[in-house]
Amino acid sequence: MRSRRPKVVHTVCGLPMIAHVTAAARQAGIEHTIVVVGAQGGLVRDSLGEGHQYATQPNPRGTADAVAAARSHVEGRATHLLVLNGDLPLVRPETLDAMMAAHRTSGSPMTILTCSERSVDLPGRVLRDADGVVQDVIEAADLPEGRADLAEINCGAYCFDAGWLWPSLGELRPGKRGELYLTSLVGLAYRQGTPAASAEVADATEALGVDTRVRLAQAEGAMRRRIRERWMLEGVTMVDPSSTYIDAAASIGRDTVLHPNTFVLGDSIVGEECEIGPGTVLTNARIGSRCRVLASMVEDSTLEPDVTVGPYSHLRGESYIESGAHLGNFVEIKKSRLGAGTRSHHFSYIGDATVGKNVNIGAGTVTCNFDGVDKHPTIIEEEAFIGCDSMLVAPLRVGARARTGAGAVVTKDVPPDTLVVGVPARPLVKGGEPTADGRQVRLGRPPVRRAAKGKG
Repeated sequence: MRSRRPKVVHTVCGLPMIAHVTAAARQAGIEHTIVVVGAQGGLVRDSLGEGHQYATQPNPRGTADAVAAARSHVEGRATHLLVLNGDLPLVRPETLDAMMAAHRTSGSPMTILTCSERSVDLPGRVLRDADGVVQDVIEAADLPEGRADLAEINCGAYCFDAGWLWPSLGELRPGKRGELYLTSLVGLAYRQGTPAASAEVADATEALGVDTRVRLAQAEGAMRRRIRERWMLEGVTMVDPSSTYIDAAASIGRDTVLHPNTFVLGDSIVGEECEIGPGTVLTNARIGSRCRVLASMVEDSTLEPDVTVGPYSHLRGESYIESGAHLGNFVEIKKSRLGAGTRSHHFSYIGDATVGKNVNIGAGTVTCNFDGVDKHPTIIEEEAFIGCDSMLVAPLRVGARARTGAGAVVTKDVPPDTLVVGVPARPLVKGGEPTADGRQVRLGRPPVRRAAKGKG
């Protein structure tokens, strides 16, 4: 992988490879999982999380040594063991279930998962004797003369009789690089007269073991196709599936339409009858039913039902938008809550704010929430009207039904039902407007200045 990180933490459709493998095992009925980690085990634990036990392989001495490292966690707890390579993200639960069923009925001490399609190119080739019995698993470069065309491969999934496995591991001898290989047990079982059984994958893509960035991209593509097909069969419309990207943990409701170049990432949840895209990115978002999000980004934020966003807007930082709100083009919302029916149609930044119901936020409005050291809150109460190009300097409260004039720089709280104008903004009283010295002058046409007689 040419990486500083363990191979199994590289992601496929938003989840570490190892998470796909453990999820498949759980869905196949495995209740107790042990993850064997090496020197960078902390990174694996952090990416995979709780719900598993971890065994440590102090030195990377091969796959058989890795299984031996887990012995104390499972010995005496199970009759049969399922062992999976951590770089097998595409294996399906139903494949593992069928493999375990075949193992239980075979009477063999071990069962291996194989693939016979020539489109899959992995080094471990399955060698069978003249009767078709599994004889060994050999690296492609080491195949005997005349057998170089063998296409059947070992996928990296095994079932074992636990009573046979543990003593058999002690009989293995290191290879040329001093490693103990799990595949050596196949030859051992054959020599003992109890050959391994085999089960074949139904879909060759399941056999893709990821050991390079090229294979990582292949696994990503195969998983995305699988995810798209699943949601289309669940009632989601994708205008152009090939340009639609959905992560494994995401969820989408029926009758939702995903337009081209749409990304539904992380654990995003999209409700029913939504229209998402084109050109939209949802990351860990919660989107209620009947929402419309056009050419915009929603990150770690929530939209209640019947909200429209975009084009070219950005919601982030755990923002919460109540039902019926409308955010138009070039609106940024950060860590704020907007009330039901509130509108911000153009070019605004709302940060660290709480906005009530049915507020109108004019074009160019900015909540000036950062003083260079700390972030401060802005509160705008229900049915307020914020005029175009208003600068709301936090901390600040704008009362219910209050109004700010166009271009106002509001530095002090505005009482309910009050209009403020100017720089800095001051209340506009009925019949007059503030002057620089605070005196009131009447609205209307400006006075006409006349030159004094005898002068000029």
